[in-house]
Amino acid sequence: MSTLTEDRILYEDNHLIIVDKLPGELSQGDETGDATLADEVKSYLKEKYGKPGNVYLGIVHRLDRPTSGVMVYAKTEKALIRMNESFRTDDVRKTYWAIVDRRPEQDSGILTHYITRDSRLNKSTAWSREVKGSKKAVLKYTLLASSQRYHLLEIELYTGRHHQIRAQLKAIGLHIKGDLKYGAARSNPDGGICLHARKITFTHPVRKERLTIVAPVPDERLWKVFEQTAG
Repeated sequence: MSTLTEDRILYEDNHLIIVDKLPGELSQGDETGDATLADEVKSYLKEKYGKPGNVYLGIVHRLDRPTSGVMVYAKTEKALIRMNESFRTDDVRKTYWAIVDRRPEQDSGILTHYITRDSRLNKSTAWSREVKGSKKAVLKYTLLASSQRYHLLEIELYTGRHHQIRAQLKAIGLHIKGDLKYGAARSNPDGGICLHARKITFTHPVRKERLTIVAPVPDERLWKVFEQTAG
């Protein structure tokens, strides 16, 4: 039986289902063998529509396990193929919110680094220059709000590298709240990190209209305060 509740469905039609991922949920299977959000979505669809047999669900993209926010799945193979093409051709705009422990030197800017990935440690490093095996990584950040101890950044990704936001922010001395792997002082109670896939904009794979889907921030006091402040 699916534990996915109706209020976490951000959008659904015959072609797509878009879900609000919680911190700690796996967007797709990995070496741990733990249950995934994709499994939950399949169960939800099977129960909702009384589908016999297996339910088709295409995984369009992924979010890191400790990250929350907008997660897009395809309900048909045609939709999956077309969404994959949209991601490949940069038709998709992805906006994240991150709560960090320091105010950046500038309130907005574009960061360009070269990222290498250590698969053994499941960790990436952002370098200021190109190094062997690295891939160029670019993002834009804007400071939205500040409290006494923390700061809310809005981030637009121009490339999609492994742990890109986490690694690039660390490279400029900022650490996402709860992200021990990338230098945060302490973990969050839920084991997640304060990185949230806030918004995604893309062309619908069948209707061809532009869609923008926004995910509510996690149900946690600091997030709620920043959401009110940022508007």
